[in-house]
Amino acid sequence: MKLTTKQKSLLEKVVNVFETGTTTGNYSAIAIYSDGPNDIKQITYGRSQTTEYGNLRELVNKYVAANGLYSKKLKPFSEKVGTIPLTDDATFKDLLKKAGKEDAIMRKVQDEFFDNRYYKPALKWATDNDFILPLSALIIYDSYIHSGGILWVIRGMFPENPPNSGGNEIEWTTAYVNARHNWLSNHPRESVRKTIYRTQCFKNEIAKGNWTLEQLPINANGVKVS
Repeated sequence: MKLTTKQKSLLEKVVNVFETGTTTGNYSAIAIYSDGPNDIKQITYGRSQTTEYGNLRELVNKYVAANGLYSKKLKPFSEKVGTIPLTDDATFKDLLKKAGKEDAIMRKVQDEFFDNRYYKPALKWATDNDFILPLSALIIYDSYIHSGGILWVIRGMFPENPPNSGGNEIEWTTAYVNARHNWLSNHPRESVRKTIYRTQCFKNEIAKGNWTLEQLPINANGVKVS
């Protein structure tokens, strides 16, 4: 899987819209959802919304180590994230917001973090499975951001094989998007069911045959991305 710098930027813009409603990404965005372990509330934060019980601790630790404007104030929280619930800690949330809004170091740390934690693993999975089309890359990358990877529960919902197992890339990707759309639509969590705008966007691009992502703009949940 080889993407140009412009193609990578397009992928990031679409996913940024899905996550925070803007193509550039909202580095200070914070939301609280009841989607943590056993459906407990958790903080989601940053340009591509990493979670309190997922990888937020890693992001905070990287920022603390980078000596940003708010690194010293955030350091006492660095080992608490994911261990002690912080959804009601106004100080912690305020520091995250200020760092994301005011500190270029936090924005740089986030860009590197989301690239290493999600984008590169997504492209590695795509490469290992012999995918080559930019739209497939967008769909796979979004799955890594939204679900942490290509979930086996979804792969088990359709029979198509990926290219490295003799399958057809377009057929596999189309089947995967349809299965993921159905899985999201019927998820027990309402907040997850509401995210079908992601797969609807991909279904629209597949219907247009936009596998090279050259047909622009892309309508990402009402925002035109080009």
